[in-house]
Amino acid sequence: MSTSALARTSRWVSRSKTLLHFQTKLILTSFSTDTGTADKDNDPGRPGPPPIRVLLTESAGRGVFATRRIGAGELIHTAKPVVVHPSLSKTHSVCYFCLRNLKTTCQSQTEAVQFCNEECEEQSKAFYDIEKRAKWSAYDDYCRAQALKYPLLVKRLACMVISGFAAADSLDILQPATLSPLMISEMVEELGLLRSSFTKANITDEQIAFLTKTWYTSVLARIRINAFRVELAGESYQDLLALAAASVDAEAGVGNAVYMLPSFYNHDCDPNAHILWIQNAEARLKALRDVEEGEELRICYIDASMGHDARQTLLSKGFGFQCNCLRCLSRD
Repeated sequence: MSTSALARTSRWVSRSKTLLHFQTKLILTSFSTDTGTADKDNDPGRPGPPPIRVLLTESAGRGVFATRRIGAGELIHTAKPVVVHPSLSKTHSVCYFCLRNLKTTCQSQTEAVQFCNEECEEQSKAFYDIEKRAKWSAYDDYCRAQALKYPLLVKRLACMVISGFAAADSLDILQPATLSPLMISEMVEELGLLRSSFTKANITDEQIAFLTKTWYTSVLARIRINAFRVELAGESYQDLLALAAASVDAEAGVGNAVYMLPSFYNHDCDPNAHILWIQNAEARLKALRDVEEGEELRICYIDASMGHDARQTLLSKGFGFQCNCLRCLSRD
């Protein structure tokens, strides 16, 4: 390598490390944790940082690593979603903000959405004050007919941007999926329906100036491989039985959500950590087995009980990569 090329490489590595350090600080401010040691000097009741850090991996981009030994079953951290939306089939049976199951559901699909408490209703103003001004039947019907779920997250994020509660580049830090020309052409129709809904609600052109084809496809590309399907486990034995039964019918998911830190967990078909939801969309990351200091924490993106070929196909089509974990290499 020439001296000039070596200098350029050195500068690139330096910039990459600086950017990663900044991104890590940004990510670590986006979640809460119930673990860690309290800061005795400042706030004895405040939990310390979780035992993890984000680093560059050799082959999978950024990853999450343990900064100390983590015991099996230990809560690593919790995380609140950056953007979340209920499934269309669950819109009137879960909280429109946190996705908690409601004790009473709307009797009519035309009734207004509901919230589980005043706090969720107050926090929903980040998007709902804008969202309720528009009529979404055409957009929702299109998503329902095409079996689309991620455009609903884009809609909600757009409302948050218009309200001033989120920046248009909120998800830029996340890795995007590779989109084919066909995917992009299909997204143009979705974008047209979204812009039309806002325009008919008298949202000004200035307010939706960010809502371009480039922005829409960029956001959707990131949501496609970073969104989690939220499945509520509940807290009782009956809840777990209901979840198991619902999973068979593919009705367990109450919605989809995008998180910052959980999106940096890489995949493994034999994971050492997992993500779960108890009563709402707040994610909980727990260790499945003992994890040593310096070891990368990995979760399984799909149903780990599937066979090798089925897992490879799903990961390739859904996430755009071939899994080379130890389990896959052994063709288990």
